[in-house]
Amino acid sequence: MTMQERLKIHLGSITDLDVDAIVNAANTTLLGGGGVDGAIHRAAGPELLAECRALGGCQTGDAKITKGYNLKARQVIHTVGPVWKGGDHSEDDQLRSCYRRSFELLIRAKLHSIAFPAISAGAYGYPLEDAAEIAVRESVNALNHHRSIKLVVFACFDRTAEAVYERLLTKHF
Repeated sequence: MTMQERLKIHLGSITDLDVDAIVNAANTTLLGGGGVDGAIHRAAGPELLAECRALGGCQTGDAKITKGYNLKARQVIHTVGPVWKGGDHSEDDQLRSCYRRSFELLIRAKLHSIAFPAISAGAYGYPLEDAAEIAVRESVNALNHHRSIKLVVFACFDRTAEAVYERLLTKHF
């Protein structure tokens, strides 16, 4: 498979995707919230919240994995992105870590496909352009180093995000 075949864009809810794992842009409690986090918890059902309670939270830049329950995705990788504070508080490093840790968990679980939202680009205020650039670079890096990863999907919440990811993928390829 070519790199272009292994990187896809989806316009719509990440909860609709039939992949091995979807990534939840979670908060540190892992107990649900707004945006993508709330949508995933609602779609997965109450069992997801129960499993998340047992995980004891998650630090910014880290990730933890649970079952997908009522989702089409078999697993949910919960990662906590940084809140944007102007770019001088290690936000880029923390966001890169979210992607790297998510890929580590995907590989460790012997899964082959993953979908990401635009981590931190919603309520956490990270500039979409910058967040998407990190997402694409980290995904290309993971695909280059791990042939077991067959598909990475960028789930875009609106046409603006879709256009940003399309432009970045065109730039990289």
